[in-house]
Order: sequence, then structure tokens, then C-alpha cells
Amino acid sequence: MTTDAAPRAIIHLDMDCFYAAIEVRDRPALRGKPVGVGGARDRRGVLTTCNYEARKFGVHSAMPTFMALQRCPSLIVLPTRFDVYRREAAVVREILHRFSPLVEPLSLDEAYLDVTAHPGAPGPLAEVIRDLIFQKTKLTSSAGIGPNKLIAKIASAMRKPNGQLEVTAAEVPGFMQDLPVREIWGIGEKTERRLEELGVKTCRELQRFSRPDLVDLFGKFGSELFDLCRGIDDRPVEPDRPRKSLSTEETFPSDLETLEQCEERLAELFQELMADLAQKETSRRVSKIFVKLKFADFSRTTAERAGLEPSLAGFRTLLAEAFARTGKKVRLIGVGVRFAETPAAELQMALL
Repeated sequence: MTTDAAPRAIIHLDMDCFYAAIEVRDRPALRGKPVGVGGARDRRGVLTTCNYEARKFGVHSAMPTFMALQRCPSLIVLPTRFDVYRREAAVVREILHRFSPLVEPLSLDEAYLDVTAHPGAPGPLAEVIRDLIFQKTKLTSSAGIGPNKLIAKIASAMRKPNGQLEVTAAEVPGFMQDLPVREIWGIGEKTERRLEELGVKTCRELQRFSRPDLVDLFGKFGSELFDLCRGIDDRPVEPDRPRKSLSTEETFPSDLETLEQCEERLAELFQELMADLAQKETSRRVSKIFVKLKFADFSRTTAERAGLEPSLAGFRTLLAEAFARTGKKVRLIGVGVRFAETPAAELQMALL
């Protein structure tokens, strides 16, 4: 809900094709060529990211490598170097903290920054931040500036690569009008299709529905949609806090009927999980790994095992165990890890 408080000033900072940009920076001969980073050419894998030259061919992050090579045979696929990416991300993070203690990392290459308390105007601040990042890393970034996280993130995407866009609080109503509903966080393919069935493609069209109508259609999320389609987002920028688990999952267009079909999709999910793990949790000890299945009748089961390091073989064992419990068709597979709890003394030291 809106309040009478002065508008916040939020910057969403997004590095442009971060991993691929680092590879091209470190290998000047690759400049101008389509480059992907991630799964190797000779085995099953998925791309962690790719540069804009590759995206012209329809290649994108999280795409299976074999499919990316079909679309762009000249694609240069490089292995990930997360030690290098983490080092560069630390440089970027240090720059952000010069301007505010309220930095919320979303990944190595993306973060929110609350500069409400900074005496400088947020637009020029974003320009200074991006310039400092380029001076230190020779990497470009994009920024969105707005009164909340929703507007800031949408704005940054509109000016990629190497640009920025500021949307003031007064400009938000007009900014939202013709925005596709898919740009709103939380709206995926399924919700987008349902909205299309209702004749809704833009936020202007979604604003015609009352809050009770949207709650009837989408439950609790309907109330959030009522606010979000108007550019209202009260989520605070929260500094990074240790998470208890990390996972990734996929709901399939058609139910999977056999264990072999499930194993094929598991391999892709495993690659995505390992990429996320390397990006977001670099020093946490894994205490358990797990596989979650949702069946065609929406029942669920989870198989987990303690004391195992994440490996494709380990996840396959858990998948077979979970699948054998019912033999039903599978509509969703999730894979993840749970982290060991950080002792209070150790956590206190980390904060000093």
C-alpha cells in the first residue's frame, strides 16, 4: 500500500552479460564473436550466460548447450571461471557499499541499492557508480532508478546494455500503463496465459480489475497484482542474509511418464543448481541434498540425504527413490541443497 512518506530512491544495478563480458575482456580476440559460458560442447549442460552477439541468434542463459549450438553453430562455448567472476563481483560490491550500507545482492552480477539517505540525486549517483565500475573492471553495467524495487528493475532492463533509466514517483502511473504484464515480478508463463485468456496483456488492462476480483482469480497473489500493476511495491532493500537452502525447479508443459524422461530433465536442473551454488553460496557447507517431485495429481514427495556433496549421481539416486514411491506422472522436478547452520560465534565474527 502507498504511504505519505517521501519516495525512496532505489537503484537496480545489473552487469551486462557479466561472465561472458569478463571472458571477452580477458580474451580480446573474442570481441564481436558469439560467446557462451557454461556447459561443455561434448556433454549435457546448460549455458550460464551468453553475450549479445549470441543472443541475436536466439541463444539465452539456461539454454541447453546442444540447442544453443544448433541455433548458433559458430558459438564459442567457454567453461565457467567462478573464481574470476567472484573476484570481479567483490570489486563491484565494494563500490556499491561506498554509497549505501543497504545493498541487496541478487547474484554475483546484480544488486539493489537503497540510496534514499544519500545527499546526492539518484540519477547522477547511478552514473558515478557505473563509471567507477568501468574504471575498475573495464566492464559495463546498466541501472534503473525508481521509487521502489519493481520500477528500478524494470527500468534497468529497458536500457541494457550500458545505459540507465530513471523513473520518478510522479512518472510511475504513466510508466506502468502500457507495460506488458509479464514485466511484473511473480508473473510467469502460466499466469501470463491466464491473463491473456482474460483479455489482459498490459498493466493498463489489468488495472481495470478490482482487488477483490483479482483475489478471486489468483488468491493472495491477486492482491499483490492489484498493487504491482500500479507500480506499488513496498519491499525493502535488505542486505544479504544467510539462506537455509538453495534450489531450482521446473514445471513441464507435458507430464513426464518414465524415470528415464525425468533423468534427462534432472541433468539440466543439476547444471543450473551448480551454477547458482557457485554464484551465490561460495563458502557454505552443504549438509543435505534433495529432490522434490510434484505429480500430475498435484501430490508431492521429497527424497533427501545427509552427508553427500552435490553430484549428478547423488541426485539421480534420490530421483529414483522419489519416483518409485508412486510411479505417477511427474509435472515438476526440483533439486536443491540444505546448508549447515552457521554457529553463532562464527556468524558474529563474519559481521565484524
